[in-house]
Amino acid sequence: MLFDFQTHTFLSDGELSPMELLRRCHVNGYTAVAITDHASPANVQDVLEALTRDCREAENAWELVAIPGVEITHVPPRSIDRVARMAVDAGAEFVAVHGETIAEPVEAGTNRAALESEHVNALVHPGLLSPELGQVARENKKFVELSARRGHSLTNGHVANVCREAGVRMLVNSDAHAPDDLLSEALARRVARGAGLNADETETVLIDNPLALLDLLGKSISEKTTT
Repeated sequence: MLFDFQTHTFLSDGELSPMELLRRCHVNGYTAVAITDHASPANVQDVLEALTRDCREAENAWELVAIPGVEITHVPPRSIDRVARMAVDAGAEFVAVHGETIAEPVEAGTNRAALESEHVNALVHPGLLSPELGQVARENKKFVELSARRGHSLTNGHVANVCREAGVRMLVNSDAHAPDDLLSEALARRVARGAGLNADETETVLIDNPLALLDLLGKSISEKTTT
């Protein structure tokens, strides 16, 4: 099984249409994928309207769980909860927040705002996540990303250590913007092991945690999809 909860289309800064991205995920052997185009108050409703149409079409055609979502990006921390609520109201089935990666000038306080919002499912590429916020993530049952993307991945080892100590559930995501960015099972495993996870932890992050997230989202995986 192969899961990916952060991908992008040309509705934000990706190269592919939503449908082509979903088709390529299906061909690559994905079990489930969330499309999380960058969102702010300016575009959140339009993005989700388009993504929902293509996700439903793809699910009807292929054995793929296709999840319309957003990545709330460079939104002021005080506005994150409000924009996340807007996303849910517009049909988002998964809400991620663009965390304080060391590769971009994300405003301080973004990680905390994401982890404290009841409308957010995951904090992605959180950068130098603090142990204190690791505890907040655990208490609020948030998922935290180990990123396969250049730049964002530089702090994966730090993030894994904080999450391990706090008991936070991690995910490996591609942050794909182009076809060559998509995960394979081998790449996902290398990202997890490269972050310092042992074999058992890797299986938990690659299989158990995604299945737990899908259950929380009310998404079922068909018997055919899992074989």
